[in-house]
Amino acid sequence: MSDTLRQARLDKLSKLREMGIDPYPARVPANEPIGPINKSFASLENEEHSGHFTTISGRLMAYRGMGKASFLDVMDGTGKIQTYATLDKLGETYAVLSQIDVGDFVSATGEVFRTKRGQLSIAVDEFVLLSKSIRPLPEKWHGLKDIEIRHRHRSLDLISNDDVRETFIIRSRILSTIRRTLDNDGFLEVETPVLLSIASGGHARPFGTHHNALDIDMCLRIALELYLKRVMIGGIDRVYEMGKCFRNEGTSTEHNPEFTMLEIYQAYTDVEGMMALAERIITNSLQETIGKLQIEFDGEEIDFSLPWTHIRMADAVATAINVDPAVLRTEEAIHLAGNRGIEPAPATPGEAVNALFERFVEDTLIQPTFITDYPIEISPLAKRSPKDENIVERFELFAAGMELANAFTELNDPIDQRVRFDAQEKLREGGDEEAQRMDEDFLFALEHGMPPAGGMGMGIDRLVMLFTGSTSIRDVILFPTLRRKEE
Repeated sequence: MSDTLRQARLDKLSKLREMGIDPYPARVPANEPIGPINKSFASLENEEHSGHFTTISGRLMAYRGMGKASFLDVMDGTGKIQTYATLDKLGETYAVLSQIDVGDFVSATGEVFRTKRGQLSIAVDEFVLLSKSIRPLPEKWHGLKDIEIRHRHRSLDLISNDDVRETFIIRSRILSTIRRTLDNDGFLEVETPVLLSIASGGHARPFGTHHNALDIDMCLRIALELYLKRVMIGGIDRVYEMGKCFRNEGTSTEHNPEFTMLEIYQAYTDVEGMMALAERIITNSLQETIGKLQIEFDGEEIDFSLPWTHIRMADAVATAINVDPAVLRTEEAIHLAGNRGIEPAPATPGEAVNALFERFVEDTLIQPTFITDYPIEISPLAKRSPKDENIVERFELFAAGMELANAFTELNDPIDQRVRFDAQEKLREGGDEEAQRMDEDFLFALEHGMPPAGGMGMGIDRLVMLFTGSTSIRDVILFPTLRRKEE
């Protein structure tokens, strides 16, 4: 059927050219957006003419031909309006309407009026075909439902589903609000390399490639951290980047191999300062985009009103599995993890606590919660706590069972940092492909002195999921990573 419909449209395309009509003209008439027209003339009475002549352009979404008169619904990015075309007004041009289809882009010029039945419309004096569509819109334009088609052909999804368009409008506004919040706080937005010789700054397996001209192996960045710290070492005290990162991992409702990360570094503050900044970024973004601090996600109401809950990681785990928190500081933590099905067996108590947290606690954190005091073994870039050398000054922010942000009092001791990198390299030699790499260039910069600082990474895609009530990360990324079609 689709081939038949496509051929029928190709036949119309040939007919238009025979009529001397260019179906893809190079010039577009000056036009007004439709949304403001609908707003400006909302008060028109039935059968009242406005005296305002306008030109609108957009996609034809409905076409009702009635002999010598036709009604055409035209939609642009701001709204939809009906146009009323007649043979009397258009003359020979009216014949073009017999060769158009829903999905075509058109331009119409005429007076704004309201019909006898109360429909705001444009009485068409001039009509121009702007672009002929060769394929019909999906499912008679009542909404594209097939998830696979929606993600693979996002253009059709955006045409068919108003809520999808709204999701990506909200996403854009979230990003704008975050930038405005940080800019107003004196932060400078910068860009750092995507293509690196060493992928560090996070626990993940990178995507590898080869630079032919330089004959060197390279990889896509997994995080933004170490280059942003170089910028701070160079004297820019408040810096951030919002950009793509890439991790060679599987997909899930919360993971996509290509994702958007916000990373922020501020000199002369610490993890407490990052907590306050995280609160400010998220509450400002909610107020600007949603208009309130309460949202519904997957059947739960989540309240971002301050203050948010603070829980130490060991305490959260101890409560979840009903043990004394002191036990989690000992080798017994490794046995507890094994007895509760954690595989492969963690190598250290700190890794065991983290594994237990991910298994038994993370999904239960529905309301905004700061998890603090992380084991040093899993935090190679964070500063040790002055109260306990086995933990670091770090938090992760959770809501709806998802990690939203990760922040440290940043490690600025180059000697300690080298020791931590060495420990990571040993893990890598033992088979941990996600362990961080030794970055000599970063250590060289760090040895010139880095100010005390706080740093934070925030997952933009998950934040958008929360704000829009989307339970899959694919629904908030315009073009998510998919298997090849034949697979």
